[in-house]
Amino acid sequence: MELKIQLTLPFLLVQVLLQVFAVNLDCTPGFQKKNYQVLQSSDFKKDQFILKVLFDDCNGNEGLEFSISNPDFRVEADGSVFAVKEMAARVPGFLIQATSVHAQDLAEVRIVGEEGNRSSVLKESLKVGNISTLHRRKRSLIAPPISFPENQRGPFPKVIGRVITDRQDGIKFQVHGKGVEEEPKGVFKINDQSGEIIVTRSLDREVMDMYILQVEITDSTGKLLEGPATLYITIIDQNDNKPLFREGPYVGHVLEASPTGTTVMRMTAFDADDTNTDNAVLRYSIIKQTPETPSPNMFYIDPEKGDIVTVVPPSILDRETLEVLKYELIVQAKDMAGSDVGLTGTATATIIIDDKNDHPPVFTKSMFQATVNEGFTGIILNLTVEDNDDPATGAWRAVYTIINGNPDMNFKIETNPKNNDGMLFVDKSLDYERSAFHTLLIKVENEDPIMPEISYGSSSTTTVQVTVLDANEPPVFNPDPTIVVKPENIAVGSVIVTLNATDQDILQKQTIKFAQFQDLAGWLTINPANGTVTTKAALDRESPHVHNSQYTSLYLAIDNGVPVATGTGTLIITLLDVNDNPPSVFPTIAKFCEDTKDVNVAILGATDKDLHPNADPFKFQLGKQPGIEKTWKITQVNSTHAQLRLLQTLKRANYILPIVVTDGGDPPLTNSTDVLVQVCSCKKNKMDCSSANSLHISITLLLVSIITLFCL
Repeated sequence: MELKIQLTLPFLLVQVLLQVFAVNLDCTPGFQKKNYQVLQSSDFKKDQFILKVLFDDCNGNEGLEFSISNPDFRVEADGSVFAVKEMAARVPGFLIQATSVHAQDLAEVRIVGEEGNRSSVLKESLKVGNISTLHRRKRSLIAPPISFPENQRGPFPKVIGRVITDRQDGIKFQVHGKGVEEEPKGVFKINDQSGEIIVTRSLDREVMDMYILQVEITDSTGKLLEGPATLYITIIDQNDNKPLFREGPYVGHVLEASPTGTTVMRMTAFDADDTNTDNAVLRYSIIKQTPETPSPNMFYIDPEKGDIVTVVPPSILDRETLEVLKYELIVQAKDMAGSDVGLTGTATATIIIDDKNDHPPVFTKSMFQATVNEGFTGIILNLTVEDNDDPATGAWRAVYTIINGNPDMNFKIETNPKNNDGMLFVDKSLDYERSAFHTLLIKVENEDPIMPEISYGSSSTTTVQVTVLDANEPPVFNPDPTIVVKPENIAVGSVIVTLNATDQDILQKQTIKFAQFQDLAGWLTINPANGTVTTKAALDRESPHVHNSQYTSLYLAIDNGVPVATGTGTLIITLLDVNDNPPSVFPTIAKFCEDTKDVNVAILGATDKDLHPNADPFKFQLGKQPGIEKTWKITQVNSTHAQLRLLQTLKRANYILPIVVTDGGDPPLTNSTDVLVQVCSCKKNKMDCSSANSLHISITLLLVSIITLFCL
């Protein structure tokens, strides 16, 4: 009997579907027009209507949604297209995609400007390829959608549906897609003669809830006659997954004395079954509370949302009277909307009763005292407080503030995280000569706001008296650093500057002596009595001890206090350049070809240790040598380089050529440099200077180097 029912139902389904689809045999699912053209002669306006596209999936357009490739346009639910903003008319076009439960298609929209040929637009709109008027043809292949339950028992294979055609003899059915020849392979197959769709094994909706296959009709030779037609196989859900709590551990906090109905936390479970069925509709309940005192029902859970709330009066949620401050709830989630046949899952919720700030912190003393040496920085005092709230909470942790007596911000106070004490620091050293006593007013509060009915009293403030002890402080240079400007050729024995140092201990009569601490070049000396710095050697701006034309030395100021105190000062001498360094020529070796038709020029440069204008521009000349002007010629290239040219053929050999260069100083300095000239053999772009003990050099590379130097 069961087998008869299973065989009868598919045939009845096919008959019903035949009647439904008979009306739509002439309907082609998709856009009723694939290509649209819009004439736009002016700029687009915001919310301007553009066109309306037509889509029909031949099955009621269930779940129809549109999407568009250009975000400057939008598509309404009825297919109307509008401009989102004002923009230029030159838009290349866009694509519109329509997707429903039963079909999916793509249409193209092109924007044509005024300059376009209107007659060609009309012609395009009448072309069959662009379909201005829809041409329908009667379909001979229909693939009615199939619904099949998951977890079906065998035997398999099992017929679950059939594709329909009005073609008769000599045809074969084929099916393709995921579930056939694509993974998961072999789930479905088709009877190539009857068109029956066959499932080969039990299915799991949680693995794949829908299969979309393509069905075709071919002749006996494999030639395509019809299709492909899309076949949708929907897997019907069965309640085979119990609810799971996946986000644990679940820990909630609620303040003591919270009103009845205060939300503590939310617990939600997940069910892998179909959310559109009762298989995944969950209901929540609390099945156990530990401990059960002072009430076995201290909390309630919303059966639909999973919100856990308090249900006891605020007076019961009192940390000072509760035996425990942590409760554990076993929460159950049941599917099938909580019916008796539903599957269940459980999880544990931990709820902690947190402390409220109902006890203000109070100082253990109304006055604290501290003594500190002037010049000291660091902790000088620990202020102690008491607080009856729960330790290690914001209601217990103290926050200290200096509210008076700290105008120069010499003091700061921080909380010791271990014991809640207030650590009082001297942040900027104190000066005994300025003030020997300081009185601070300090208050303490909690991190968390105190309850409205509680206030901070006088015991939450205290006074701290700080006594400063005198100490011998080091002399101070003023200014520091001392900066002077001197020419580098100043005479030996010249005065550079007289350093000034003062003693901070104005209540004591002390004398100061000066000493040299660092003079790397050994150029300076200082008078120990009055601090006058003079030169004992010539200064040189080009010395390696000078950086960016500045020379730095260090000096000491020493008082006669007990104990002796020493201060350090810096002297920076900015040296003005003088023309005391002659220029020199580089490179000192030049290579030429013996035949002047080849490489017959070289680039020479000059360098000078002095600064401009005591360096460049340089002047280049040939030195004195018999007949030198007939063989060589030197020409200025720019302010730092010159070109040396060979005027006539020379034999392969090494030659010494004096080059005279003069700098631009006032007065100028001149220097003669002997340049070694190697005359080499040049053949086939190779320079052979072996007679001059030289390596082979590519002439091409040398020419490139010369051209580059000409650009300097």
